[in-house]
Amino acid sequence: MQIRAFTPGAGAASATAAAAAAPDISLFHPKVLLLSAGISTSIILGYRVYRRYIRRIRTYLDITPEILDKNHRLYGYVTRVGDGDNFRFYHTPGGILLGWGWLRQIPTGRTALKDETLMIRLCGIDAPERAHWGKPAQPYSEEALNWLNDYLIGRYVSITPYSIDQYKRVVARAEVWKWNGKKDVSAEMIKSGLAMVYEGKVGAEFGNNESWYRTLESRAKYLKKGLWSLGKKLTTPGEYKKIHYRGE
Repeated sequence: MQIRAFTPGAGAASATAAAAAAPDISLFHPKVLLLSAGISTSIILGYRVYRRYIRRIRTYLDITPEILDKNHRLYGYVTRVGDGDNFRFYHTPGGILLGWGWLRQIPTGRTALKDETLMIRLCGIDAPERAHWGKPAQPYSEEALNWLNDYLIGRYVSITPYSIDQYKRVVARAEVWKWNGKKDVSAEMIKSGLAMVYEGKVGAEFGNNESWYRTLESRAKYLKKGLWSLGKKLTTPGEYKKIHYRGE
């Protein structure tokens, strides 16, 4: 039988050699730093994608300065039309690609929709005022409401937000797809003579559409469409509000 001699310290020497041969896994090693940077970048990009394309905007409080400054488009569903120039909008980010309409359902009851929608004020226009708080209704105010209701209710629209007004409404351009293409809702109301180009200087928002809106208004006025058929009897929405709400 062969007997091997035991050499003291041989095990320690082997461990030392193994440690010396092991790769450097210091936290400051270039590979570790590169991996950390990659993970951090992925997290940041993922968060930005979530905030921009996936996060649902529930109320005006969720509208960030970045959304307004960069006019980020939002896609959603019209749940209710409140007046001739505003409606309730339920944000459905990602649309059908993120399951809206087949995996994720839009609430229908007022209780379920409470604090879940944005009030959208159509940019660049003023529709005739309906009867409120004992004030008389303007001619064509009901026609404007019915037109907007038929045009938008139960449809998906894209909005381009510009600002939030004193009534906590999101002033925005609204666009909706029809059989003959994408339509600017403000422009279509002006064409029909059921709204005028916004008269006030404070709170006026047009995007890049003011000149176009004014051209459409001139044509509707020339053709005496809608409220323009009233001629000299016409009181504009702006004048109406000065008389009945501001006492001017």
